[in-house]
Order: sequence, then C-alpha cells, then structure tokens
Amino acid sequence: MDGVLHSNQHSIGQQAGSDTQLLPLRPASQVMQLERLGSFHQSRLSFMRTLVRRMVSENWQITSPVFDLDEQGYGTVVYQVEAKYGTFSYVLFSHYLDPDNRNDRVIANQWDLTMALCEGTVDAEQLEFLRNNVPKQEAGRVDSRVLVLSRANRSARTFDYVVDELTAGRQPCIDVIAEVGYLYRTTAAYGSGKLGMADWEKVRTKHPDFARPFAAEMFTCFMLRHFSMQQADYLAAQRAPQTATVLHKEIKRYIGIGNSTGLGMAPFLINHPLLINQWIEMRETALARVVAASEVGVDEATLARLEAATQRVIQHLSEIVTADERQNNSNASVREELQLIHQWLQEQGPVLASNRYVWADLIQYAEQSCRIETQEVLNTLLIELYPELVDGLEELMGVDESMQVMPEMPVAQLQQIIEEKYDWALAIDFSQYESMGAFWYRSQEKMEPRLGQTNIDMGMEKEMPLAIGRRVRECYDLLCAYNQAYPQQNVAHFIIQSPTYSGIVSRIQTMAQSQYGEIRENLVHSDVLPIHLLRCKLSFFGVSKFDPRSRLWVRNTMFQGAPLISDFGKPFVDDWQFPIKPVLTST
Repeated sequence: MDGVLHSNQHSIGQQAGSDTQLLPLRPASQVMQLERLGSFHQSRLSFMRTLVRRMVSENWQITSPVFDLDEQGYGTVVYQVEAKYGTFSYVLFSHYLDPDNRNDRVIANQWDLTMALCEGTVDAEQLEFLRNNVPKQEAGRVDSRVLVLSRANRSARTFDYVVDELTAGRQPCIDVIAEVGYLYRTTAAYGSGKLGMADWEKVRTKHPDFARPFAAEMFTCFMLRHFSMQQADYLAAQRAPQTATVLHKEIKRYIGIGNSTGLGMAPFLINHPLLINQWIEMRETALARVVAASEVGVDEATLARLEAATQRVIQHLSEIVTADERQNNSNASVREELQLIHQWLQEQGPVLASNRYVWADLIQYAEQSCRIETQEVLNTLLIELYPELVDGLEELMGVDESMQVMPEMPVAQLQQIIEEKYDWALAIDFSQYESMGAFWYRSQEKMEPRLGQTNIDMGMEKEMPLAIGRRVRECYDLLCAYNQAYPQQNVAHFIIQSPTYSGIVSRIQTMAQSQYGEIRENLVHSDVLPIHLLRCKLSFFGVSKFDPRSRLWVRNTMFQGAPLISDFGKPFVDDWQFPIKPVLTST
C-alpha cells in the first residue's frame, strides 16, 4: 500500500487508474462489520465475472482432442485451451461412483469426476501419469505442470432427469432445473503449490492468462460446467441416436455448477488481511467512482437500466429454493424493500429532470430505510451501471502479502496505532464468558476447521490463531505495562521480552497502512456467525443463490447465467448477475 489512509479519503491516483482526486470511501467501521460483509453479492470485479469477460473478449479457443467416453459416460476427456498468452490442457476423468460412496465432504476418497488444469499440451506419458494420480486427489501427487486439481459429484436426480428428457426428445422443465440449478457440484479446487502443483508465484509470473487471484480455479469450475452439459447431451445421444435432442442454449446458460462451502474457507479471510483489504478497497473504490459520476445527474437511460435490474433481482430472489427459514424471510424482506426503492426512484422524476440527482441520495435513503442486505444489493446494482469506471480495477485485485516487524518503532507509537486502528478490539470486554465462548480448531479426524464451545468441547489447547481482536487486546495490555516500566523503548525490546507477540505486532504495524483488512468483530464470541465470512469470500468469487444449511456452511451456485464456450468471440453484454429462469426462444 502507498501511504497511510486518512479518515475515509483515499487517493487512488496510483492504486486505481488515472484518478487524481480524493474519492470518499465508506469508513471501515461501516464496511467491515461481519453482517455487512455477509451481505455482499457478486459484482463486476468478482473473479468469475472478470474471467468470463477475458475469455469472451479474447475469444479463447477450446477443443477436445481426446473425448473417450463409453456408452455410460465414463472415461477420459482432454480439452485443449488456446488462451491469449498460452496453451493449457484441462484433463478430466469420469468414473463410476457407487451412490453409497457419494460424499461431498473433504474426507471423501471417491468422486464422479476428477480434473486437472495443466500448462501446455499433454502427451501420452503425462496423461497416464495424471490418470494414476488425479483420481486419488490428496492421496496422489502431481508436478508443477499442474495448476489446479479438482473433483466433482453429480446431482444425480437432476442429471438423470435432464438426460431422460433429452433422450425422449424433449427439453427439460426449467422449474425442475431451477430447484437445484446445476448438474454437478464441485467439492474442492486446489492450487497454489498444494500436492506438488505450481505455486502462485509461478502462475502469476509465467501464465498471464491466470495471473489474477483464483482465475485458474474459477476456470476449472467453468470447464466442469461445460463438460456437465456436454456429457448430458452425449448420454442422451448414446441412448437414442435417432430421437434424442440436445440442451437448448438458453437452458445451458441457466445451468451452473453447484458448490458447498463450510468452515474451511473462513480462516482465509483472517489469514490474508492484505489481500482482503485490496479486494474490498477496489470494490469500495468502484462504488465511490459511481457516486462521483452521478453528481452531475443521471440520464433516463441509466435510470431505466437500474429499474430493470432491480426488477430482475426481485425475480431472482423469488426463484431461490432454500429450506432455511431465515434466508427465505431475508429474501422476502429484500424484495419488499427493493420495491420501495423502485417507488422512491419513480418519485425522483422532477429532481432528475432538473439535473441535480445523485446516487448518494439513493444510498442514503437505503441506509435509513432498508436492511443491510438490501443496501448491498443496491450498491452492487449501481456498480453494474458503469463498466467503464469499474472494469479497469480488475487488474488491481492482487497484492504483496508480506508482513514485517518494524523494530525501530517506539512502543508508545505502537500503542497509539492500536488505539486508533483497533479501537473496535479494545471496546470488546473479554472478561465476559460470551466474548470467549468459542474457539477455532482443526479436526484431526476430518482435517477441517471447526468451531468449538469453550469449556465444553475438547481441543482448546490446539486453538487456531483467528481471535485477532483478543490477541490485539492482550498485546496492548502488555505494551502499556512495558511502556510504563521501560519508557522510551522500541518494539524490538518489547518483542525480545514477549517473543510470542511478534506475529500480532507485525500484523498491527502492517495493517495500519490499510483501511479494510481487519474484520471488526469478535470472532470467538459464542454467537459468532461464520456464514458471514463464507458469503463475503464467495461474493468475490462470484457465486449466486446462497442457500444456508446452518450457521457454519452454505450452498451456492457458480457461473449460473454465464455465457457458453460457443459465445466466445461474439458480441457480449456482461449482465448475467442475479440469474433468472429463461424464457425459451427458438433454437
């Protein structure tokens, strides 16, 4: 980060393009609340969206030199990908999976599909090597030619229904597909050096096609979506070569990839604060640009686009199928409040005509009248209206994540930083049981992060270091005592006396240069809702249709509504957020 952020003003001249003005960004005290982070939605800066824009505009060529499936759809497929800067191979193995062994948990050892994204072309020798290792996933090993390793399971009921309908020469019913939204669901996508794969530094520097965060992982899921529909068409043709039909393109665009995300994703947001800061800062910069652009007024065409998008979200939320009563109530409330926003917009006709309309007024109305989820839906819609102001920020979503201790800093200065930047942590009363009522640990049996109850569940001694607020409080109390006993000393002397606090000290010193990196919440409170952490990260991935299964994990859909490979290179309007059921037209 360049320089220190002052108040809620941030110069984005170097960070975010050619802007030289100071744009007002929302304060971290508002943005970094857990409930608000958990209300974020997909935006133009989400990784699926930026990947799709790149593939379509650059007209990536994707062919299948190997498509060796038997009549039941099992076998090997190799897709060759000719991107702008390089050639890649997407290698997929389709297996028979006993229904009794179908398990989406990370502990599973068998899957319907296993896949690997590799650099370059794959020869017979490498293909055999991959065949012996990719289906084993964590139990196997690959080399640095592999960028991503993944696996997926079939949504058996929906997949079988679609194949049966195609076999009979009919298109499947949209309502049936909408209940799930996908034919396969991914259960993991590994990258960044795990299991011998290429690390992020290699991917970032050698393969510019995937040099943005999580681009290779998102591409792996996009190709899974493509195969899922290709396999359905293939199986129908195998069963009834004379009468079978293929999926209508509008249905194909509506089909996505399923995903279930649990506590395993939550630690990422705490352990990568500089990266999270960058993601959120770019999102907030996009919103600030939009608000600034509207200060001279909003034309009727832009207003009409916002109203149409609002109605689309209302329909999207009404089509979400979830058994979670809280989510259903939330979706209903957001729909009602979006209608109020629509009415408010209608009332602004005279203001609009006088050229004094600003989006800031609309945001203020929403903050005064609507729930947080509705406010963030609105912010997402506003960002969508100005691609020319937003899309360039997609190149700024990465950041150097190194943290260093500044040993020469006076202890008194570090105290002051904590008081100014971590006032939210100092405000928490950790003497209350509820404030220490939970702890994070990793299950040895399942190898998954878990949330335990203090003094009830075993494993407190193996707690994961995710209680940032508590750790800051402890460090601050020690600093105060140390500064009183040894005034005028610097941080180096403090760390020599208290070496176990070097990590939190380097974090505090580093994060003082940022605005949005720290989640301003007690993450070990007995009532903490980790699902907000999951939704925040998933929103930057670009998922839709959140379906909470508990406060600890959520189902969602990836790439639903996105273009198809056959759309690459054609005129394209990037407006597939908040997917809704298609109305079929002639093929």
